[in-house]
Amino acid sequence: MDDYHPMRGQRVAKIKKERSRELRRAMTDAERVLWERLRGGQLLGLRFRRQQVIQGFIVDFYCHAARLIIEVDGGAHSDSAEYDAERDTALAALGLQTVRFTNDDVVTRMDETLARLNTLCAQQPNSPSPVGEGAGG
Repeated sequence: MDDYHPMRGQRVAKIKKERSRELRRAMTDAERVLWERLRGGQLLGLRFRRQQVIQGFIVDFYCHAARLIIEVDGGAHSDSAEYDAERDTALAALGLQTVRFTNDDVVTRMDETLARLNTLCAQQPNSPSPVGEGAGG
């Protein structure tokens, strides 16, 4: 399972590719704020992708090295809790962990959000240690 890459070799339907591009262009304010803190390896030097298609699902943010999916949920997600749970289960079967934050978490509690992500990413065997915990800085 260590060498498994959920995106490598997957066939992505044209409609999914187009939808993920559309979602990247129309990110919510909360997604945009979080992306500014994730992009360019700012979190533990890890590379994140946004609006990534994985096995037919479009996830908000994905880091392969940490095997982590980040979802930023607005009010519309309260109506899709059952679908989200099923999707999370399917992605977990691929060895991926999903963490969810509300828009409010991201916008008003960014430090706590990043601290939680730092901890989750560092728990993965191939990820660097959190800053200040053996990472030399």
